[in-house]
Amino acid sequence: MALSTTVRRAALVAAVLVALFLLLRISSPSSPNPLSVQSTSAQTEQPSRPYPPPKSPNKPQPGQKTVQDIASRPLRERLRYHFPYDIEAKFPAYIWQTWKTAPGSGKFEERLRPFEASWSSLHPGFVHEVITDDAAAHLISYLYASVPEVVQAYEAMPLPVLKADFFRYLILLARGGIYSDIDTQALQSATDWLPQTLDKSTVGLVIGIEADPDRADWDEWYARRIQFCQWTIQSKPGHPILRDIVATITDDTLEMEKAGKLHKGKQVTKSIMEFTGPGVWTDTIFSYFNNKEYFDFSSRNTNVTYSDFFGITEHKKIGDVVVLPITSFSPGVGQMGAEGTEHRMAFVKHEFDGSWKPENERMKGE
Repeated sequence: MALSTTVRRAALVAAVLVALFLLLRISSPSSPNPLSVQSTSAQTEQPSRPYPPPKSPNKPQPGQKTVQDIASRPLRERLRYHFPYDIEAKFPAYIWQTWKTAPGSGKFEERLRPFEASWSSLHPGFVHEVITDDAAAHLISYLYASVPEVVQAYEAMPLPVLKADFFRYLILLARGGIYSDIDTQALQSATDWLPQTLDKSTVGLVIGIEADPDRADWDEWYARRIQFCQWTIQSKPGHPILRDIVATITDDTLEMEKAGKLHKGKQVTKSIMEFTGPGVWTDTIFSYFNNKEYFDFSSRNTNVTYSDFFGITEHKKIGDVVVLPITSFSPGVGQMGAEGTEHRMAFVKHEFDGSWKPENERMKGE
């Protein structure tokens, strides 16, 4: 009888302890919410913070510049402050696209649905946003409220194509992730774009080659001998290339606005290729490759030039930038060495729909 009583008491004590543990675990503010816990593998697919992110007060440390101090600094310095770059961070699991209407509306064009759906189906753990023109204006105003001249430049652009080009740089600078035009089809998940052996903590930007024309009249078709595409870009927030192109486009836009050269609905004096498109994008990338602020020139005797990318068939890493071959974002074009869509290096297919851009602006500005 004594043994039985002892067993019952032990069982009762154990039950009480278990119940007490569970109550403490549920009520403790330090206990994580089971719904918000992510495994190590899931974290590579989930965004690093909610969208839109909550506002948090900036509390400067002793000796650190305050927001008031930064407000008087040059544009590039302010962009660096408000959108810091952390190369060791993970690529945010965002996919950004833009279009006139949202996929959930009845006005979204049916021909675009398979393209848009391909990104969601291959990236189930990503936040996939198709931003409408109206929403884009509000989003840029929110993200760049601390840098008002960027908002002013965006609003001053007279053509939708200019805003669409500018938007991709702005959203990637502020939030990172992947931008891809609405007329692109994802062929492979972005988790497979880089070799598994490559340390992603050393990569901050992934770009592809749009054009590598080995012909004498290349300048009649393209803006640059080697041209990097900007219909698909992957980046970590704050990358210096994005910061530089945002500052360049902002300065150029405000200068033209001040000179009275911007009129809504009318073409600007500078071609789209050179103003916001692949021409200025390519120049900005090469400028970064040859910037002594970011690269140690003691170990190399020459600048990075077009010839460094002629005919590449595998990824090429320059500093923290990975350049993919033409097959990766331009498979099936049937020229310049591009392989077909079934090739192992084919990641994104561009349909070259371009109905929202002037026909003469996709290949070469006039």
